[in-house]
Amino acid sequence: MTDLWNDLLHCLAPKPLGQGVYEAPSQQLAYHRLFGGQLLAQTARVAELTCPGKAVKSLHVLFPREGKGGHPVRYETDCVQQGRTYGAVQIQARQEHGVVAVATVSMHTWEGGPQRQSVEAAGELPGEERRLDLDLLPWETRAATDLDSPDSEAPAYELWTRTPPVAAELGPALLAYATDLTLIGTALRPVSGVTQHDAGRAFASAVTSHSLWFHQPVRADTWLLLRQHSPLAAHGRCHGRGDVLTRQGELVASYAQDALLRFAQQ
Repeated sequence: MTDLWNDLLHCLAPKPLGQGVYEAPSQQLAYHRLFGGQLLAQTARVAELTCPGKAVKSLHVLFPREGKGGHPVRYETDCVQQGRTYGAVQIQARQEHGVVAVATVSMHTWEGGPQRQSVEAAGELPGEERRLDLDLLPWETRAATDLDSPDSEAPAYELWTRTPPVAAELGPALLAYATDLTLIGTALRPVSGVTQHDAGRAFASAVTSHSLWFHQPVRADTWLLLRQHSPLAAHGRCHGRGDVLTRQGELVASYAQDALLRFAQQ
């Protein structure tokens, strides 16, 4: 069986091919298509390689077509601006059948200055008994509530996550990877008797766009809280938002996602 953690780390080392082009392998998963979190994570790494000395400030990605799992991805970059403190990169991710992701990435060199935040405290980390087994996240996760309860619940969810020890430079990519996993499931929580495990039977779903903003430097190998909610599901789509906080309550990132969510005709 594939070591999912080391397989993911291998995927986060894009190989430069020259002239702003990189290639990266895809994860070896039993998942039915290329996981969007992989594309988000690799896009973050490619942007960092394209603008050395700067960190990802924001990442905005469209997914125009489904990617094929197990097939390599070619990343074509265009550094449209490279200043002293800010930069901007446009990236297209391609497989043999066409473009699978289009991204605009804003880069920034961390600066000093006054700081403030207005956000609800992180709360207590759930105990070991609340540990989860999420197939696509090859690291420790915990949650106080059950995302897959068949009961009708509020469209909100909190997930704690911590990777094994890893280089600090991989923090943004690994966090980007994690933010793609549970927003559709959060949107489904008010629907009685339906969970994300009913995909392909009760409903069809696919992420169409994903945005992520980094407010502070972040490490993935410390406990992070992904606090998310879905304010709307309508017209065959759902929308979700989330904040990422440290255990000490520091807001380090925010994210948002639009997805196709089309229920089977009754």
